[in-house]
Amino acid sequence: MTGSHLVWRQLFDRESSTYTYLLGDAQSRVALLIDPVAGQEEQYLRLLSELGLTLSYALDTHVHADHVTALGTLRELTGCTTLLGEQSQVACVSRTFKDGDVIVVGDIALQALYTPGHTDDSYSFYWQSELGDLLFTGDTLLIRGTGRTDFQNGDARAQYHSLQRLLELPETTWVLPAHDYKGWTRSTLAEEKAHNPRLQVADAEEYARLMASLNLPHPAMMDVAVPANRGCGLTGS
Repeated sequence: MTGSHLVWRQLFDRESSTYTYLLGDAQSRVALLIDPVAGQEEQYLRLLSELGLTLSYALDTHVHADHVTALGTLRELTGCTTLLGEQSQVACVSRTFKDGDVIVVGDIALQALYTPGHTDDSYSFYWQSELGDLLFTGDTLLIRGTGRTDFQNGDARAQYHSLQRLLELPETTWVLPAHDYKGWTRSTLAEEKAHNPRLQVADAEEYARLMASLNLPHPAMMDVAVPANRGCGLTGS
């Protein structure tokens, strides 16, 4: 999708059902990637080249448990700056961000919103762009769902309050999650308010009871992905 000189693309990793987002400013020819997946670097670099963009930043919404990040390899390949939230306590990134920080790349200005609950280092990113208001929700708010809260210092009550914060944004805001397992690519806050079953609860206590009742299986990649991602996806980091 394009609008004026701004570009965004939604890319998909089949194995982990992860969405990676490329945001670019074709005028200044700089770009960033949100939640890049190891093994997809060739695809990212090809697209950047085809669009005439240079990768300035690569960032993760949180330390993922279902795939290995490409942050480290992308920094090695492109010299880009890598970023994670300060709560992640991951030393290998170039630098960290905190709640309220604005990540600027050309005319792109992503506002970092600390939205813990899925993990204790989870962030969302809000961009009031010429393309419309875009909200990259990581695993906090999914399409017709929310991220699980039963590992990595997850906290259902904290996630409930994070969701309320996101729902205060304009209802026309596009919801762009880090994952979708049904092939749905995007939603809006208005849609999620109306149709997301996890949002039809009265308060944090009811939400916590709902999340506790899910009995989800252990993530298949968790024991590999989390340690790897604490090293930015690089062996021995």
